[in-house]
Amino acid sequence: MQRTIITVTGKDTVGIIASVCTYLADNQVNILNISQTIVDGFFNMVMVVDVSASPKSHGELAGGLSEIGEKIGVKILCQKEEIFTKMHRV
Repeated sequence: MQRTIITVTGKDTVGIIASVCTYLADNQVNILNISQTIVDGFFNMVMVVDVSASPKSHGELAGGLSEIGEKIGVKILCQKEEIFTKMHRV
């Protein structure tokens, strides 16, 4: 299993989850866990996904998600689990 952490932040609008999930499904990425909140009109989502079945590289997936984010007005970051974990150690 190759786990990746995807974070989505920005002003809440209709279709954010649908856009991200459709892209992931189209690229054979399995969602393992998803958490989202809306605080005072701002959307925050964290996803843990398995990218092992995807034909695309990490860079290609991250680039595609970034492009989707630009289209829908949110910031989407895609990090390998190892890097995310090391960056967020206390």
